[in-house]
Amino acid sequence: MDTLIKTLRANKPETKPSEANARAAELDPAEFLAAAVRADRPRPSRAEAEAAVYTLLNYIGEDPTREGLVDTPRRVVEAYDELYQGYHQCPAEVLDRTFGETAGYDDFVLIRDIEFTSQCEHHMMPFYGKAHIAYTPVERVVGLSKLARLTDIFARRLQTQEHLTAQIAAAIDEVLKPRGVAVMIEAEHTCMSVRGVAKHGAVTFTSRFTGMFRDNPAEQSRFLSMVRSPQR
Repeated sequence: MDTLIKTLRANKPETKPSEANARAAELDPAEFLAAAVRADRPRPSRAEAEAAVYTLLNYIGEDPTREGLVDTPRRVVEAYDELYQGYHQCPAEVLDRTFGETAGYDDFVLIRDIEFTSQCEHHMMPFYGKAHIAYTPVERVVGLSKLARLTDIFARRLQTQEHLTAQIAAAIDEVLKPRGVAVMIEAEHTCMSVRGVAKHGAVTFTSRFTGMFRDNPAEQSRFLSMVRSPQR
């Protein structure tokens, strides 16, 4: 079963093409251009974080002192350092280096099937899937691996799929200044598949379009067609 979520611009008043091109990314740039960890925001110590895990083990009815759980608080905190490393990374820096040797290339660049894993901010449970990203460069292009790294930076934070989609598109739009950006994400959410309604295999789709992809239905359709075409 597939669950379709309409694009984030749904139910908004129509805008003229000139207005859409001039409009900002609709997110606070501080949200997607800098590392999320702020020096002026106090953070608990590692010992305090491990103590919190110890408390949760007690809460669910476990004995944190038994052999199998003695080192679990430490392991959980170490896993958090890895799973949430995106808070310490700067999205703008990933897109900072571009290349001008494009031989006048003027079509869009598409990278599809970028696998990612993120954590739902509502239940702190994983959701995972694939991101498909396209942008139409103006004179300069970014290294292909950078778009995958950008996806990972935002995915390695507590997220909703809608917000993840919007952040990726906004960062590319703001830093690279392309003629347009298209982002589609398809993902399965374990907070829906293994708890609550427990609908295993349900897939959620989100998309975000800016510039020529927002204004030109033909380009939007071509992007979607290439994303959905079978693998070769």
